Amino acid sequence: MGLKSSWEALKDLGLPVLVYGMGDGCVKLLRQFEAFGIKESGIFASDEFVRGHSFMGHKVLTLSQAEEQFGEFAIAVAFGAGYKSLMDKLDDISKKHKLLLPDTAVVGGEPFTKEYLKENAADAAKVWELLADEQSRLVFENVLAYKITGELHYLRDCESSPEEAYRTIVKPENCRTYVDLGAYNGDTVREYIQNGGKDSGIIAVEPDPGNFRKLSAYASELSGCECVNAAAWNCCGEVSFTSGGGRMGRVVKSGKPVRCVTVDGLLSGKPADHIKYDVEGAESKALEGTSETIRKYSPTLCVAVYHRLEDMFALPLQIYELQPEYKFYLRHYPYYPAWETNLFCKK
Repeated sequence: MGLKSSWEALKDLGLPVLVYGMGDGCVKLLRQFEAFGIKESGIFASDEFVRGHSFMGHKVLTLSQAEEQFGEFAIAVAFGAGYKSLMDKLDDISKKHKLLLPDTAVVGGEPFTKEYLKENAADAAKVWELLADEQSRLVFENVLAYKITGELHYLRDCESSPEEAYRTIVKPENCRTYVDLGAYNGDTVREYIQNGGKDSGIIAVEPDPGNFRKLSAYASELSGCECVNAAAWNCCGEVSFTSGGGRMGRVVKSGKPVRCVTVDGLLSGKPADHIKYDVEGAESKALEGTSETIRKYSPTLCVAVYHRLEDMFALPLQIYELQPEYKFYLRHYPYYPAWETNLFCKK
């Protein structure tokens, strides 16, 4: 790909670079700025978050204050946008200023670079050959282009709705058993049911205690949903876990011990029809814990492929080794950055 990286672009523009957003995203972004030799000129935030305070040594400005102070400048976005009004707002700002959202892995924080893609070109080619339709190939190309450039139009140009994936790939009306790994507060169980799935035959797995309470409250309204307070893993026992709040809890080297389970163990040899994996970077381990079920029953899979640097390549190839008869589909749901990119596998 003859593309300029987001880091190169920010350096070569010759403009002041302002970070849009605060919190952990800003800290992670500034860490990469230092590594790539980029100097930030300031930080701004949406008007409702600006109250005269400072962050990382900068007085936090509004957009209008930044425009008054700097005139023309480049913007590096430091947060994710998952709903239309915020995505539209970023698109509108990009019409006035050069705006990039540099990609970093959710787990690990490493940037996806042209060098990394070159090093993994053979695996990328293998995944390309596995993809079953034109939409999947468009998503593959555009998400990789976005990861290098930070240009948001690549994501907008390949997005589709969850409803399309349910309708054309998953077809939940035919499912008797659905396993939801990383069930959060029940949002994807609800989505599954709204798209034709039954409200019975559901196993919902969630390790975070706060999320699990909400999940259990929702599940109590359903005909048959078994809630499991555990992390999906490749063995049964305990792992160290941190509750990051909301969706940010994950398995870590040092944290609070929580129960871990395998899908094979939960099913005890019985089949599943559809399994969803969105487990904050533990997808590979959770797939290992589903190996017997995948080999024997070939359930439809939906796997998040955006948490770790290697996920776009490693996870499809891992699944192919388990079940080479699968067809592979990629879909990107509306989201900035590429945090809603999912791999679907179906025999």
